[in-house]
Amino acid sequence: MPTMADVARSAGVSVATVSHVLNGTRPVLPHTRQAVLDAMDELGYTPNTLARSLVTSRTRSIGLAVSAISNPYFTEILQGVEAGALEQGYSLLIADPHDDPVHERKVVQLLHERRVDGMIVAPSANPAKLLAYLGRHDVPTVLLDRVVDSAADGAPRFDQVCSDSAEPTAHLVTHLAGLGHRRIALVAGLSGLSTTSERITGYRHGLAAAGFPYDERLVVHGDSEAAGAERATAALLSLGAPPTALVTANNAMTIGVLRALRDHGLSVPDDIALCCFDDFAWADLFTPRLTAIAQPSRELGAEAVRVLLERLAEPDRPARTVRLPCTFVHRTSCGCATGKPGNPRKGTAS
Repeated sequence: MPTMADVARSAGVSVATVSHVLNGTRPVLPHTRQAVLDAMDELGYTPNTLARSLVTSRTRSIGLAVSAISNPYFTEILQGVEAGALEQGYSLLIADPHDDPVHERKVVQLLHERRVDGMIVAPSANPAKLLAYLGRHDVPTVLLDRVVDSAADGAPRFDQVCSDSAEPTAHLVTHLAGLGHRRIALVAGLSGLSTTSERITGYRHGLAAAGFPYDERLVVHGDSEAAGAERATAALLSLGAPPTALVTANNAMTIGVLRALRDHGLSVPDDIALCCFDDFAWADLFTPRLTAIAQPSRELGAEAVRVLLERLAEPDRPARTVRLPCTFVHRTSCGCATGKPGNPRKGTAS
């Protein structure tokens, strides 16, 4: 098995230079670094990760705590985190907190005990114990997708990476209003999540921009999952004056909404229009094709890795919140016959 000394001889450098290339402990000229990497590849040299961690006090690993199994949106984010970490030579340890505050605190501690260099966490709706643990142990952390309240001076306590939520939701509402709808309902997510509150804010802004009053009966909580959204939609449809258009606040709830509409014998968009926050990989295959807000899922994951590595390189810099823009994907479930504005189907507005 080749050693660092073998790599050094092949590259024509010292063993110390090979160590600096492997561990990043000192800048190395680009051509020298490439010579070392070429020698490693030619000889089939595999670095001793344990030995490197002893030298650098780092394991070159990142802990990721997101509900990836239960939420397909986070599955795409995970792919972005994995690609970003691999590109920078980091491995990934993954735990699913199941959006449960108690379990969340446990899995983050387990990741920390495995000496990850830093963490990327999508916090639950009640992350007080999680944040207390991360702060008490000074764990380099990026909060992903869901932001937490800022400190008293307005600065975030942790680095945060998320997408815009309010303005894109407002856009869905004004789009439906432009098609003639007056009773537009929102199937909101789990109370306590920043994404839920921001999308409700966007919904209200959209109503105000269209000149409509806010009616609290038209905002129901689907708890960010399909079954809850199915129940919430049934409650909306039981109103004396039910909505003619719906906005769903995440992809899982869109499935529940579609089930409820099917069970009530309603057709989208002929009987009721539908717009979704979160795009599906298969949204274009639905009949009708789903008009949606697409979040930059993989880009969010890669950006979270970049921000975390910047934190590791500069531990004392101020924390910041990075927001990435979303994209309006215009299809036909909103009632536009060809996915173009100003071309509504019959019977969608009232």
